[in-house]
Amino acid sequence: MPSHLLNSLGEDFDAWLAERGYPRYRAPQIRRWLLQSRCAGFDEMSDLPQKLRAELSDSFSIWSADVMAHHQSRDGTEKLVLQVADGGTIECVLLRDGARRTICISSQVGCAMGCVFCASGIAGVDRSLSRGEILEQILRLQRLLPTEERLSHIVVMGMGEPLANLPHLLWALEWARASDGLAISARRITISTVGLPDAIRRLAEQPHPYELAISLHAATDELRNQLVRVNQQTGLTAILQAADDYYQASRRRLTFEYVLLAGINDQPIHAQTLARRLVHRNALLNVIPFNRVADLPYQTPTDEAVDRFCQIVAQAGINVQVRRRKGDDIHAACGQLRRLVQQAGPQQLTPALLESPS
Repeated sequence: MPSHLLNSLGEDFDAWLAERGYPRYRAPQIRRWLLQSRCAGFDEMSDLPQKLRAELSDSFSIWSADVMAHHQSRDGTEKLVLQVADGGTIECVLLRDGARRTICISSQVGCAMGCVFCASGIAGVDRSLSRGEILEQILRLQRLLPTEERLSHIVVMGMGEPLANLPHLLWALEWARASDGLAISARRITISTVGLPDAIRRLAEQPHPYELAISLHAATDELRNQLVRVNQQTGLTAILQAADDYYQASRRRLTFEYVLLAGINDQPIHAQTLARRLVHRNALLNVIPFNRVADLPYQTPTDEAVDRFCQIVAQAGINVQVRRRKGDDIHAACGQLRRLVQQAGPQQLTPALLESPS
């Protein structure tokens, strides 16, 4: 069976070419086709010798996953559900916002962090994605754009905990960042985590600091232990200390994310406690009204509750914004469309089903 070429773009691929007597310039030439020219197959690499194209086709595949579902929202958001080689499913999303073309990618099949309100983690985690499977999401989403447009931002906020798969993720992001890759600035790449202190510090050691977003969802360990079960092994104090270390190393403003659940973590006392946690930090608070998930008991807070929460935090001098929801009509929130595909099957995923309330 051909191996996944996107797992072997570096020295391994250079060695493969050298063993067959090809000049060194062929490796960057092929990488340009893959990363910049958006080619779908080796036959499109028109400036390669036919013999090399045939050898590549015999030895490698560019794509390792199958597209189980592809849906486009009325607001331009597009979402893919991909079935990876061993049968698991993942999601990735393209978001259009003015001139921005942002993609959201996954790092694992499922998630083990135990956020009780998240569709991605309902069935737990199967495994971490390979570095090629992460890069494949980026390239598949890039191919959804017309040729005159390019990706501008990457957020690693899809399925899974990125810092639990850090080596593979960093390898894939290096190709996204590199000048001979997609040339997306590290400042436009955000890694989202529930907060794994040791991994945050390893991330701080990287030469190209990415933006860091930490999903809090609560300002006390008592409540966070209920909402984000992995918190029982870490605790907010350790997470925030690691976040401070990341800021000192990178000088990048921290982003803290907070999903508002009606009647659970959206009351004034919660906002006041959160403000005390964040007030002395160079941080942005990203408030996210809960996006309803079938089979889960949580509710979206009212607009009044969201406004009240944000006002309390802002009055403490903290930068706060409410994340605008996109792709609701195609279940674009993390894990939703994947769960729908798993329950109904891709052949039964009709427009009527997509537009029904979750």
